[in-house]
Amino acid sequence: MAIDLKSLGSKLAQYRDQLTDSIDEVTASTGIPAERLAKIEGGTTEPTGDEILILADYYRCDYKYFISNEQVAPFKQTDALYRAHESDFSKADRRAIQDFLYLCETEAFLLQEMGRVPSSFAFSTRDGNYKRNGEAAAGAFRSFLNLPDGQVPSDLYGEFRKVGLHVFRRKLGNSNISGLFVMHPVARKCALVNHSEDIYRQRFSAAHEMAHAIFDADQEASVSFERQEGMDLREVRANRFASCFLMPPAALNKLPPPALWSEADAQQWAKKFQVSCQALGVALKAAGIADDQTSDRIRAFRVPREAKVDPELPQDLTLSQRNRKQHLLELGLSDFYVGLCFDALQAGVISVGRLAEALLSSRSETIEIAAIYGRSLHVAD
Repeated sequence: MAIDLKSLGSKLAQYRDQLTDSIDEVTASTGIPAERLAKIEGGTTEPTGDEILILADYYRCDYKYFISNEQVAPFKQTDALYRAHESDFSKADRRAIQDFLYLCETEAFLLQEMGRVPSSFAFSTRDGNYKRNGEAAAGAFRSFLNLPDGQVPSDLYGEFRKVGLHVFRRKLGNSNISGLFVMHPVARKCALVNHSEDIYRQRFSAAHEMAHAIFDADQEASVSFERQEGMDLREVRANRFASCFLMPPAALNKLPPPALWSEADAQQWAKKFQVSCQALGVALKAAGIADDQTSDRIRAFRVPREAKVDPELPQDLTLSQRNRKQHLLELGLSDFYVGLCFDALQAGVISVGRLAEALLSSRSETIEIAAIYGRSLHVAD
């Protein structure tokens, strides 16, 4: 089938426009002359196979998308985000979001090829009370996952992946953005959590985006801010879901009276639930077991940063390995995703070259990643 040059050029122009890149910037990164790029985008010149691969790698896109006549990239969703919140996304953030969407699509493909089918969870709203629906959905979801009221999910992101949410932690420059939800046309439900945030805040943000996946899939894309302007009831519902999922009211009611807590007590219980003292204080008030004064006092406390442990940064790493892995996590490369990629390599689903692309890395960097994770690039016979 002949390539539709007009369609190909339009797709390339859309990607470049969303990333706010100039022709010269693409030329500098790809080595393809600016004049030739302009003609390719204009649909008057057919790119070579190598040029398509180079541009697909630059835009973090499956090259097959460019040579097909299908319209399956999430342009509609990201356009909506950027139009509504244009000033909130820097050029670097747009690139980060494009990487995130690429990781989601790659993860969806690998899971399908590996036969790892997620479970299905659905919740039907009972009335128009947003807060009550958020609380009820959190309880129903915990029951679905067989989580007792007092149990804190140790692998929070793993719980969300069980029901098909592609959730990645990725560093964004805007510290006020907590997360994003995108209904990807191929990968479906996708959530980005801002890795720049405090580790406990990241957990709350992930649960918040899980709520959007449950309730707001028809919205297609949304951005959540740490400091939200106005009173968006969908955000209120998502916050209530996150609070009740991480800190079930039944579990909070079994705690000692919060009015008697010292600062150390508040920090202890916040660490148990792996939430901030601020989130805990709000939850205690919502559960009816702390008055305004007690809630405000607890919210003012802080769990020391050094007391919070990122489960994906084990203590047995060397300093250089730790720094390297920290960088990988900032790029969105979770333990789960990296493990899935290497499993796919060993199963013959992808090649070493495709593995490097999936890991957003060069061949030498892929070798380094394999060493950090104790994996091999050699495919078993």
